[in-house]
Amino acid sequence: MAYIPRLKEEYKSRVISALTEEFGYKNVMQVPKLEKIIVSRGVGAAVSDKKLVDYAVEEITKITGQKAVATISKKDVASFKLRKGMPIGAKVTLRGERMYEFLDRLITSSLPRVRDFGGIKSTGFDGRGNYNLGVLEQIIFPEIDIDKVNKIAGFDITFVTSANTDKEAKSLLSELGLPFKKN
Repeated sequence: MAYIPRLKEEYKSRVISALTEEFGYKNVMQVPKLEKIIVSRGVGAAVSDKKLVDYAVEEITKITGQKAVATISKKDVASFKLRKGMPIGAKVTLRGERMYEFLDRLITSSLPRVRDFGGIKSTGFDGRGNYNLGVLEQIIFPEIDIDKVNKIAGFDITFVTSANTDKEAKSLLSELGLPFKKN
């Protein structure tokens, strides 16, 4: 039998029925689902040191389990000494089984390692059912060896859902296990 991630199985067995009950969907295809997770980091100091982008790519690759790519600048900005085509960050887009595996590791092992953690803010929704989460330190992930880190840096995690409203997206992400703060 093929391997199915725990959260994907939970989505099919429990989350679909819970969201259908809450929002009254007539069809299973109307139920919102998690489409992709994008993990990205901007490296502003990469203008002077190109190796920093390589470190960022390497760390994001370790954290997600999928090869990250360097992002390049789209235009010149003289005040930042930035030229068009220079590498200035790193990102990876996770879909399918890797996406569910990353989300599971984020919820069960990484977020509880954040100092004074009381849940994530529910203000990161964009109005179209997508959620953005900022992580301040990459060392919350067990894959990162703290002795080999040259600089503590954060990154952004974007959850793209098929939900039409923020309320539907928040319910979906809560059912999947993201610990939102109580208002």
